[in-house]
Amino acid sequence: MNQVRIFALGGLDEDGKNMIVVEVGQSIFVIEAGLKYPDNDQHGIEMIIPDVRYLVENKERVKGIFITHGHDDVMAAIGNLVRQVNAPIYTCPLTALLIEDELKKNGIAEYRIHRIKRGSSFKIGNINIMTFGMTQSIADGFGMAIETPDGYVVYTSEFIVDYDIRNEAFDCDITVLAEIGKKGVLALLTESVGASRAGHTSPNHKITDWIEPAFESAESRIIVTTYEQNLFRLIEIIELANKYRRKIIFYNAEQRKTLKMAEKLGYYHIPVGLELPNSHENAQLDNVVIIVAGSGSQLFKQMLKIALKEDNTLELRKKDTVIIASPIVPGTEKEAAKMENEIYKEDVKVVTLDRRKVFSMHASSEDIKMMMYLFKPKYFIPVKGEYRHLIANANIALDMGWKANRILLLDNGQIARFINGECKDVSEVLALEDVMVAGKDNLDVSGMVLRDRETLATDGAIVVGVVVDFRTKKIIGGPDVQSRGVIYLKDADYIVKEIGNIMERTIEDAVYERRYDNLQVRTEVRDKISRYVAKETGKRPMILPAIVEIVV
Repeated sequence: MNQVRIFALGGLDEDGKNMIVVEVGQSIFVIEAGLKYPDNDQHGIEMIIPDVRYLVENKERVKGIFITHGHDDVMAAIGNLVRQVNAPIYTCPLTALLIEDELKKNGIAEYRIHRIKRGSSFKIGNINIMTFGMTQSIADGFGMAIETPDGYVVYTSEFIVDYDIRNEAFDCDITVLAEIGKKGVLALLTESVGASRAGHTSPNHKITDWIEPAFESAESRIIVTTYEQNLFRLIEIIELANKYRRKIIFYNAEQRKTLKMAEKLGYYHIPVGLELPNSHENAQLDNVVIIVAGSGSQLFKQMLKIALKEDNTLELRKKDTVIIASPIVPGTEKEAAKMENEIYKEDVKVVTLDRRKVFSMHASSEDIKMMMYLFKPKYFIPVKGEYRHLIANANIALDMGWKANRILLLDNGQIARFINGECKDVSEVLALEDVMVAGKDNLDVSGMVLRDRETLATDGAIVVGVVVDFRTKKIIGGPDVQSRGVIYLKDADYIVKEIGNIMERTIEDAVYERRYDNLQVRTEVRDKISRYVAKETGKRPMILPAIVEIVV
């Protein structure tokens, strides 16, 4: 009996946090390990990553981790995964350098990275793996095919079909895709983010024609915002700067580091003499292009700081031209709107890209149709995208003649089980939780920390403390009441006094009734004060009672 299981630990019905698992017999292959940016109401959360408990429980069976390109949504959770499941990582050279940098930042010294080529074939155990180059917004992107007794399981990763690519690090060899299709494909997993767009993405992914008029008419500096991992777009900007004989300045060291990695591998070289060091003096020159880069909301916050004149290096001037070449991604809408609003206040020329005309480098409907035509899969599984994107992708397959029972719309954790080349069921579902990361620590997945933060953000906090004699439990100091974000103390003296009285009475009653216990009394105080404050103010702040016992 041949068994194949396919499921996602993230990336379905959401934007980011991608992780696909393919099981062939007893061998487990993990594809991607990415993050998702938090919503605005998830206070203090830096990123959300997949729940990998299933992989930890079965780590002896994990034969390889594949990272198909160097974007955060498929790579940024690799440290969390490798720390718990130290399986070999397979990826291309540029992504390998980015992963090594990420693992070092996370203090991880023990890892195994195998550098593979786009368009290669190799075995892991007795299972054949094929990789094929795909055109993406970063160099070295690839898709992959895992051989099973009943045909290949193919994962395309992100891609577009562009016949005008003149850089081998970004190209796609369509003949390899066709060869895999001829051998037989059990299941095709294709990205869904751009599935609702008609036609091909190319050539609408290129920004040169849209921003070149700004280069022609600019009177002074040009400041461009872009995502640091979008090398394709960065190269377009550099080439335009070179054409118009403008020097370039990299505002961000991380952006320059990524480009240096690409230069080291021979993928692209900045024209000699074009770059200036990032300094306050150079940033004042008129004939420069200043590239401000970042990831997610970090980029918009950084540019907002510049617009508010809070940056030490860069300050906007009236004759500047600002080109916003970084499209809004989910979770960054609020920061992007703030940034753009403040930039307009500076009376500079602003150029924004129309998202209806300039596309992100994700497959549109005709690109997806080409993949289906070349691979001719027995089953089609839409991946990577919100539910509406998955539905749009599934509809493409329906329009191309695939029957509904051959199109599998899965949820995160839902397992598609294939026996001897037929999908037998999708009934088994793994229980998954989002893993939320603040700083270097993973928050508890119960969400209690988030609920506390939400309370602090909306209703504030009241701290009330007393000092009692350790032996007699008599109050010898306080009560002291501190309010933050609840009430203005000068206008609410009676509330503050009553909160202190509640604390005193509760302690005295507990001592008199011989049931005093520090923890239990604090819990009782919290409940009583919470009810009183809600009645007087309509708010439910966080109540933090403190009873300090000292020996007199």
